[in-house]
Amino acid sequence: MIHIEFAPADLVGLRFAHSPLVEVVTSGFALNRPTTFWMYDSWRARVRPRLSGAGLGTLQAVVAAPTCYVPDFLTPVPATARPSLDEELRVVAATPLDRVAAEVDAAWAGHPAPPEIRRFGTDPAAALAELVRQVRRYFELAVAPVWPRLCAAVEGEIAHRALAAAERGPGALLADLHPKLDWDGSALRLGYAKSGHWGLDGHPLALLPAGFAGPVVHTMTEGRTGRALWYPPRGYGRVWDPPERVEPSTALAGLLGPTRAAVLTLLAAPSSTGEVASALGLAPATASHHLTALRDAGLVVGERVGRRLRYLRTGLGEQLAGAGTTVERP
Repeated sequence: MIHIEFAPADLVGLRFAHSPLVEVVTSGFALNRPTTFWMYDSWRARVRPRLSGAGLGTLQAVVAAPTCYVPDFLTPVPATARPSLDEELRVVAATPLDRVAAEVDAAWAGHPAPPEIRRFGTDPAAALAELVRQVRRYFELAVAPVWPRLCAAVEGEIAHRALAAAERGPGALLADLHPKLDWDGSALRLGYAKSGHWGLDGHPLALLPAGFAGPVVHTMTEGRTGRALWYPPRGYGRVWDPPERVEPSTALAGLLGPTRAAVLTLLAAPSSTGEVASALGLAPATASHHLTALRDAGLVVGERVGRRLRYLRTGLGEQLAGAGTTVERP
């Protein structure tokens, strides 16, 4: 069990961010560990042909080290809520070379290192420049095609957390983040086999929802750029495939009517009017009518993400929709 202790002021310092580099690293995990990250099968099938022969050996060696440790310098804690890939890579490129070499070496400790890793010891400047170049190329091939969906899922997660905090207090920012995480009011407890106790040491904790985090929670408890926790946003599984048709419970359909109940059940993950209409086979005007009615009843709220308005359930909507079931596509 890992414990992250909170002082009374630490809860106030919680902040959210969406990191392109965290998506790069976690997508590397999803690419290399299909058994654990089985839910990304369709994405892997699309991406692997693009990556074949793309010359990404340095990035692969750094992200897929046998110790399962990824150097901290590759995922600096973002200074802003929505950093660009260029902004984050500028931070990576400015990392002191002795630190770069030491962290890459630690990732391969006790294992024979390939040439791409040994280069960090002999020519760290050139190796780091090549790593940055390959991260850009990998992002273009593997992450950029799904970036709008990733952003929508993360924005929906942040909006949901903000709404929960407004309704139930700041502790709701940490409650129910992930099945492996337990918040007891003074510490986050992460249910993994390894153990340890950490405080935040005056650093604000950055919560970094990542669409590629999958079933895993990752912690940066001693990072030089801050403390962070990576976790999957709500409904992350729907990022990759078209929305599935959702059937509400009989009780919910009886209360709201079958169509309106289906709309509410579908909003387990934030969706736009068009996405609701497509998933449920409704005319856009009909979907908009039902969403407006649910909003007026206090069951959903609309959050603007860029130019799009996405709807998500309120706390009351969550309680009412809890018994819905999913109808699998043939």
